[in-house]
Amino acid sequence: MANVIHADKAGLEKILKSSKVVLCDFWATWCGPCQMLAPVIEQLAEEYDGRVTVVKIDVDQNQDLAAEYRVMSIPTVFVFQNGSPIDSKVGAMPIDEYRKMLDSVLK
Repeated sequence: MANVIHADKAGLEKILKSSKVVLCDFWATWCGPCQMLAPVIEQLAEEYDGRVTVVKIDVDQNQDLAAEYRVMSIPTVFVFQNGSPIDSKVGAMPIDEYRKMLDSVLK
């Protein structure tokens, strides 16, 4: 089973340095659309296991990190490549939207 990593600022920085491609979900426990997106994020972690590191950032516990990446609405999902954000989606999207984001980086 693939692992979704729950990270803080230090954890994300470490992951971004050590992983080529990262899918990062900024979310909160009280956010309905975030809860709807959670199984999608889990499924993506399974599908892209070994090729993409999947991370979740709780914006309530990591407000500085949310501000750093200008997260104004949640869920916001970023794709990072080589430590830099290259794509993002705001709001809960169908799984194929996230697959397109990842596939464009992995091709």
